[in-house]
Amino acid sequence: MKQEKLLGFYDYTVVLTYCGMLFAFFGIMMSINARFFEALVCLMGSGVCDMFDGAVASTKLRTPEEKRFGIQIDSLSDLISFGVMPAIFVYMISECNPKVGFFCAFYTLAALIRLSYFNVMEEMRQDETDERRESFTGLPVTSIALLLPLLFTLETKLNLHNGAPYMILLVICGMGFISSFEIKKPHGVLKAVLFFIGLLEIIGLFTVARGAM
Repeated sequence: MKQEKLLGFYDYTVVLTYCGMLFAFFGIMMSINARFFEALVCLMGSGVCDMFDGAVASTKLRTPEEKRFGIQIDSLSDLISFGVMPAIFVYMISECNPKVGFFCAFYTLAALIRLSYFNVMEEMRQDETDERRESFTGLPVTSIALLLPLLFTLETKLNLHNGAPYMILLVICGMGFISSFEIKKPHGVLKAVLFFIGLLEIIGLFTVARGAM
């Protein structure tokens, strides 16, 4: 009799992807409870997981099924982490303003379209070559993990409480997600620079959080 097992793949190549989604889920809960500092820390945690999950996955020789699963699960996790969670954060920090909610919905839809399109293109690309992807088409959804904490820090430092900048940020990012332009994929030094910027933002978040106490 064939032994039953759980659906999916559970080796080390997908652990960071799963962790990134869990960070985002807790970030959603923090946003709903108006714990915005904690929510952004969770968002940045998702960003760190996404930054390194591809490198971890490349260390293992994967079957075609594992590769396809990796593409799908990565984008599904990204939709929750960088599509849904930031939209809920902005909606809640804007005191559930229905007008802001409309733009939050647009942002999430743009992220959904981009990630679905990426999945199709990436599967086709991997059928043709084993080379690493060197560029992105459109703005990567993970960019919100740096931009949203930066905006929150600046607004808190300047003692501003206006939902308009968040709304504008989501519109710009949403349009960037579905626009056709090339961005070089970060490797080596550039990835280290982005990681360093993230660390500075975390320090900034802790600074404004302590100042608000």
